[in-house]
Amino acid sequence: MFKTSVISRIFGRFASLKFPSPLQYIINKSYVHFMEVDMSEFKKISYYKSLNALFTRELTHKREVNEDENIFVSPCDSFITECGDIKDALALQIKGFSYSVSDLIGGKINTEDKEKITDGKYINFYLSPKDYHRYHAPIDMKINKAVHIPGKLYPVNTKYLQKIPNLFIENERVVLECETSDKKLFYMVFIGALNVGKMSFVFDDRIQTNSKKRDITYYSYNGITLKKAQELGKFEMGSTIVMFFQKNSVELTCRAEKSVKFGEKIARKI
Repeated sequence: MFKTSVISRIFGRFASLKFPSPLQYIINKSYVHFMEVDMSEFKKISYYKSLNALFTRELTHKREVNEDENIFVSPCDSFITECGDIKDALALQIKGFSYSVSDLIGGKINTEDKEKITDGKYINFYLSPKDYHRYHAPIDMKINKAVHIPGKLYPVNTKYLQKIPNLFIENERVVLECETSDKKLFYMVFIGALNVGKMSFVFDDRIQTNSKKRDITYYSYNGITLKKAQELGKFEMGSTIVMFFQKNSVELTCRAEKSVKFGEKIARKI
């Protein structure tokens, strides 16, 4: 049996192929039909010259976003599988399955910074194959560090979350250490999954995922800032984003087992 990373690379190559227009239209239309993709905010199916172009489609119009500087908005279109309090340095992968926040973030983030999110808040966002696959800054923010942690590429749907303990920790991921304008720390963890050929980031094209590289790579930044709703990057297929917030920095306004759209309110600074 192929490793999931190999399967994903093969699928990624297929998705990047540009077939003759009539055949490509059939492929795209079939995907939209079977995945029940809502194309109302995007260009016509015939516009996309590969399946990957369809996966990573851009919005045709800007979404309305709450401009209050104290409001965090969802970074993506997704289903919130779990959210709430980080307890005993653990968060829920899904009900009944917890994981170590420290292990998910990894050893390249120093202990002092990890301790700031102990007893903080977390949100898990699951992006299904039908969702808009780009992700955005949830608030005016500064990026301090990025860590690419190679790993497996298990599916991240509910079935597998209930089947594989520590699935998030097993899978490949990119960790961003971020801070708000008032210096409160939060993390965004982008988790790869089966058939996610790549996770890319607009601020650093050195971050290359789903490759044969096996070493953890650390990147440090000085002065990378993004405005709320500015594009951060994209998944090439559905996957998961996890956010961790510093203790006593936010109150969550979202709920588990609810769908959320990029731009909708998920938390407020306190």
